[in-house]
Amino acid sequence: MKNRVTLLGVPIDAITASEALTMLMGFLQRTGQHHVMTPNNEMLVEAAKNHAFAEVLKKSALNLPDSRGLQIMARWTGHVIPERVTGVDTVSALCASLDESHPVFLLGAAPGVAEQAAKTLRSRNPHFTVAGTYAGSPRREEAHDLIARINASQAHLLLVAFGAPAQDLWIAEHLHRMPTVRVAMGVGGTFDFLAGVKKRAPVFLRKIGLEWAWRFAQEPSRWRRMWRAVVVFPWLVVRRNPA
Repeated sequence: MKNRVTLLGVPIDAITASEALTMLMGFLQRTGQHHVMTPNNEMLVEAAKNHAFAEVLKKSALNLPDSRGLQIMARWTGHVIPERVTGVDTVSALCASLDESHPVFLLGAAPGVAEQAAKTLRSRNPHFTVAGTYAGSPRREEAHDLIARINASQAHLLLVAFGAPAQDLWIAEHLHRMPTVRVAMGVGGTFDFLAGVKKRAPVFLRKIGLEWAWRFAQEPSRWRRMWRAVVVFPWLVVRRNPA
């Protein structure tokens, strides 16, 4: 049984990166379908006002704690999340562990980015099998074509980079129509980082929980998102769980 911590009504799996990788490999080796999500501060703020998104988070097979803020606020509520488990590091580790028996489809991001991300992953693991790549979008009128592409690829692992909450709402709605997919994971900006389109914060900033400051310096237009993550999220948790 997984140890789960609940923040703002959303269950977060209190596991390490190593444990997450073990679970994901287990999902891929079994039949059945698993929706994996990477909640962070901003996603929990969105879920607080978006009932459909909150329900998807509650039903997922695995919710990886993809922000330092989740660790901090879990401690405020008297619980422990042992470490931050980021989407990009999890995708990198998982794809480095795969062999030819688990083909992967990369869906989303800007045109050409998924292809470059796939090249990066393949350069790290010659056994990594790309079933397909496609930019696409979560627009309803595209769903039929996207599902047909994924089904034709026979992918076991589907990585979707439409951004939250769109990517996970799309997976929740359509996963049952893609029977070969054993793990579908919303990965946000992971393809951008793997492709080199965006640069990750230095490791020391990530370790001390200041990756948001790095991203704000790189993209000042994200200030509203930073406000929700850095100010609104802890305020909501403290209001619900006063000291």
